[in-house]
Amino acid sequence: MDRIVAALVAATSCVAIAHAQETAAESRQISGPLLTLDDAVALAGGSAPAAEVAAAEVDAARAARRVASQRPNPEIAVEVENFVGTGPYKGVNGADVTASLAIPLELGGKRQARIAVADAATHRAQIAQAIAQADIRLQVTELYVQASAAEVRVAIADDQYRIAGDTARAATIRVQAGRASPLEQERAEVARLTAEAGAEKARRLADATRANLARRIGRPIAGPLDISVLGGPGSGTMGPPRPTSATGTLALAAANADLATADAGVQLARSQRVPDLTVGPGIRRIEATNDMAAVFSVSMPLPLFNNGRAAVDQANAERRRADAQRRVTALDVEQQISDAEVEATNAAAAARVASGPALSAAMEAARIARIGYREGKFGQLELLDAERTLTEMRSASIDALASYQLARAQLERLTAPAPIEGN
Repeated sequence: MDRIVAALVAATSCVAIAHAQETAAESRQISGPLLTLDDAVALAGGSAPAAEVAAAEVDAARAARRVASQRPNPEIAVEVENFVGTGPYKGVNGADVTASLAIPLELGGKRQARIAVADAATHRAQIAQAIAQADIRLQVTELYVQASAAEVRVAIADDQYRIAGDTARAATIRVQAGRASPLEQERAEVARLTAEAGAEKARRLADATRANLARRIGRPIAGPLDISVLGGPGSGTMGPPRPTSATGTLALAAANADLATADAGVQLARSQRVPDLTVGPGIRRIEATNDMAAVFSVSMPLPLFNNGRAAVDQANAERRRADAQRRVTALDVEQQISDAEVEATNAAAAARVASGPALSAAMEAARIARIGYREGKFGQLELLDAERTLTEMRSASIDALASYQLARAQLERLTAPAPIEGN
């Protein structure tokens, strides 16, 4: 991959991309600060609803963790006995009053199990936030590459329109001098009009792609884009090939977090089978003798109808499902990475061919054909054929470079590292 991309970059440096990078903004009269890809990603990350949703989920998970760590509240109870009866218990003068404090005692490690579930859910929310950020970067990168490619296509279309105008003027001169038939002038005018329509179409498409990118980043784009993202001189390479492994990827990390949450859920369900105790120390005032006495109560629920076994079975089934889903995710991610690597390699090879010697040869052939046509050495058909070939090669070059960058962005998204637990 390194050799392919290096050849791609070297070939690109001698073709139209470098020139288009300098002239695309001027051809559309775009003024303002340069908007880089990193700037666009940062702007989109700060305004994307998906990022806000993920951040809110992390905050909610952390709050749930604080809730899980809290112990159950004690209860204060006041009991009044032996009043509103008959005989000596008529009224409230003979009432005995007992004030007690009921303190729940959780047994079986319930609190620790709740905290473990909350910790696993928090880590899962953090992974979901990282996934949202990676998705935003991929979406912005795709839109940015498309918009940059559209800007280059505008420069190419404007250049072709200028050349078609020169050719039309040359044909007029040849006809007026009696060196060519009026048919050549008509053909040249048709080519000029076609080039003009192509330039207008390229501008409309460029405006549409800029508008799509502006909506994604949440603000208008006044300045030019960094066309070097298409692989111009000085751009970075893709780096060494990655091993086809799902280890460390966001998708597998999410599946592992789901499995960890299910494991914690099993422990929580098991802890719920242990009955809790409620102790109630208190004090009683005996009205008959006006004496005070201590009371103490202990209560525990009887697991007669619900012993928690069904909840444990449910948690175990959820754990088996999460484990199976993790294995499925690992296979799917490895296949997706492998497919993305092949696609990126093929796109790089196509870009190398389209942007290399073939494009240089087409540019030289068109240049020679223009000179020869003006000097009467070549016919108009040869010139038009050379210009058509050059236009096709330029379009293929831009399409190939854009496809390579999109494939590269997709591969980077699939292999984006997962956040470390606890960070």
